[in-house]
Amino acid sequence: MTFFWILIIIVIFSFALDYGIGHMYAYDSPPHNRTPEKFDIPFEEIAIPTADGGSLYGWWMLNSPDAPTIILTHGWGRNIERMMAYIRKLHPLGYNLLAFDARNHGSSTKLKHPTVGTFTADVLAVLDYISASENISSQEIGLIGLSIGGGASIAAAGQDERVRAAVTVGAMSHPIKVMRGQFEKQRVPQFVGTLLFGYMRLRYGFDFEKIAPASHISKTDAAIFLIHGENDETIPLEQSDDLHAANLEKTHLWVVPEKGHSDCHYHPEFWEKVGAFLAENLPIEQSY
Repeated sequence: MTFFWILIIIVIFSFALDYGIGHMYAYDSPPHNRTPEKFDIPFEEIAIPTADGGSLYGWWMLNSPDAPTIILTHGWGRNIERMMAYIRKLHPLGYNLLAFDARNHGSSTKLKHPTVGTFTADVLAVLDYISASENISSQEIGLIGLSIGGGASIAAAGQDERVRAAVTVGAMSHPIKVMRGQFEKQRVPQFVGTLLFGYMRLRYGFDFEKIAPASHISKTDAAIFLIHGENDETIPLEQSDDLHAANLEKTHLWVVPEKGHSDCHYHPEFWEKVGAFLAENLPIEQSY
């Protein structure tokens, strides 16, 4: 009988953990309401294949076949429309832009357990799409990512030498650090988090070290501009500090005073600094 009750407790505990994990992924990420057309920016709606047979919904905005292309990646629970401010600022500069919905977001394929690892795989799928495109001749590619999209951009840059430069805003360094921070806010005991992470490794095969942006940033030759709000409570500044320390040669960190997680682009110097970084590390040839 003792074994029977132990088994029952294990089953109940497993169901409880599955419920908790399911709750973590219970977010609403509806399709976009606006497109670049609203701002007189020509675009093409595209479908980008993923390695698991899924599809990413995207906007392909061409300026010139010879111009560099920038991939725009939104954050957790958002969609492609979150990148509209970046589209409106960067398209007039002459860059080709490709924005997309990550899997389980917006209009892209659903996914049961998205992670920074799946976001990274999506960025790599977009890189493949651009490289195979007959619409462009330039293979100069940059990345701009927000929050988990910033972490994915860093991880992609560490895995793929096609990336020349990346700009991140409020990027995560490690998924466990993000989750522990959220648990602390909700006063969840630390041992519960430790149990949950161990269960996620065993139950779903999550390798948190492998997918962590901090594990990849030292491997990149791309120039990376880390932007982080001084008052970011969602992903604390220390995570960009960690990323910067891991590759001092290739990264530059700007701490945006008095800004949080989602409002750095309202700082009066934001677009000037981003434009200067791109002009230096992803220059546009003016011959076309």
